[in-house]
Amino acid sequence: MTFSSAARVALVALTALVGAVLSSPSSAWAESGRIHLSVVKGGWFIGASGGGGTLHFQGRSYPLSIGGLSGGLVFGAAQTDLVGTVSNIRRASDVAGVYGAVGAGGAVGVGVRAITLRNEKGAVLSLSGRQRGLMVNLDLSGLAISLR
Repeated sequence: MTFSSAARVALVALTALVGAVLSSPSSAWAESGRIHLSVVKGGWFIGASGGGGTLHFQGRSYPLSIGGLSGGLVFGAAQTDLVGTVSNIRRASDVAGVYGAVGAGGAVGVGVRAITLRNEKGAVLSLSGRQRGLMVNLDLSGLAISLR
């Protein structure tokens, strides 16, 4: 391979790489925000959860509604207050969607909880907080978040 043909191959590869980066959605354009969720969960084998929260994004606050179901080993009831970040969103509506998780935990009185979730739009929630109540769970959970 001569120098000129090697240079042409490199130029074509570089052009294709730049084109792919510019034409595909990039997380470099995505932003992050702060989020607070308050969720009440209860159940006996099948669990249900509900609550609300607030998304703080680009200087504005957006109220959120939360609902979900879980199945597996679920006994008791607890309230969990979580705070953290939501990343990889371009607009506030990107936080809305369905988040799934396999979880295990327990609380007798007060406990701690940390979780990372991702929805179908690519939004990533990184949350931690306190859980109060009497709850033991080893389950598969689905959580739906919507803007009010």
